[in-house]
Amino acid sequence: MHVARILYPVEVLGPGKRVGIWLCGCRHKCIGCSNPELWDMQEKYNISLENLMELINKIAKINVIEGFTITGGDPFEQYEELNMLISELTQFSNDILIYTGYTLNELKAKRNQQIDFILSAITVLIDGKYVEELNDNSFLCGSSNQTIHILNNKFKDRYSEYLLNAKNQIQNFTTCDGVISVGIHKPNFVNKLKESIEFKGLEDT
Repeated sequence: MHVARILYPVEVLGPGKRVGIWLCGCRHKCIGCSNPELWDMQEKYNISLENLMELINKIAKINVIEGFTITGGDPFEQYEELNMLISELTQFSNDILIYTGYTLNELKAKRNQQIDFILSAITVLIDGKYVEELNDNSFLCGSSNQTIHILNNKFKDRYSEYLLNAKNQIQNFTTCDGVISVGIHKPNFVNKLKESIEFKGLEDT
């Protein structure tokens, strides 16, 4: 499967200290997307499920994993691999949140057994394409047309409290490739970031 990033602890895309997983591939190509570099399936991001789980096991040995957030790209562009990944992740936590540009109804309409399993196994699906004009700081959503679906009632109270009391924040991670900014960004974030980089005389990679 093609996985661009694994970060821990992600604390701005769901409750608790979570493992964030960014998958590659996206056909939506939304204007203003914060991760356009993940639209394509780049070979450098190809990793076996076995090696991916080894990395997650290393995190779990010395940290508490309170959930997983899977985004991209669009995770459902790799639904076969995602299906297998979800099966493995549930041994650590059943609180799995997925972002997708497809709507829940579109995914159900595919009548695909693997997609149906994913929807039955995860806790939350945040669906819908990103629309720059509708980016109004809606909590957890890139734009207000997107919907937060709580699919596992066992976590309903946890998410109800979280959605009521939390607010959008940005979390920066320093990696070997530079700084990765995680969270729900304001409109025109990418262009503003490029302007800031140029103003400071830094190189945009």
